[in-house]
Amino acid sequence: MDGGRGQVNICLQVLDELGIKIPVCGMVKDDNHRTRGLYFNNVELPIDTRSEGFKLITRIQDEAHRFAIEYHRSLRSKSQVKSSLDDIPGIGPARRKALMKSFKSIEDIRNASVEELCKVPEIPENTARQIYDFFHPENV
Repeated sequence: MDGGRGQVNICLQVLDELGIKIPVCGMVKDDNHRTRGLYFNNVELPIDTRSEGFKLITRIQDEAHRFAIEYHRSLRSKSQVKSSLDDIPGIGPARRKALMKSFKSIEDIRNASVEELCKVPEIPENTARQIYDFFHPENV
């Protein structure tokens, strides 16, 4: 695993609780966060940084980092497309898309009457009322 002693010990504890017996080792990093060895059975094992084994470990570590970075980017991009419409009960992706197609902006939706909102085929009257009430809480 990419972590050191602390992560290895937690992992071993979880595996033990699950009744799983597999060997676990972690990567020991230097002050520049470069792998300098492996941690296995409570012992730090130095590793020759010119060896094929070290190159394999480095490739695995790089792939794990790439995967984690891509995953976090996907989470960040999903949160950046959040709309205030997502906070309205009964508004999912299809209705949000229909509203944006009809009104062009959130501001136009905010300024629309219940009757104008009902003109969108995907928006029934009760949902139109919820949208209106969401943007005009003073009228509720």
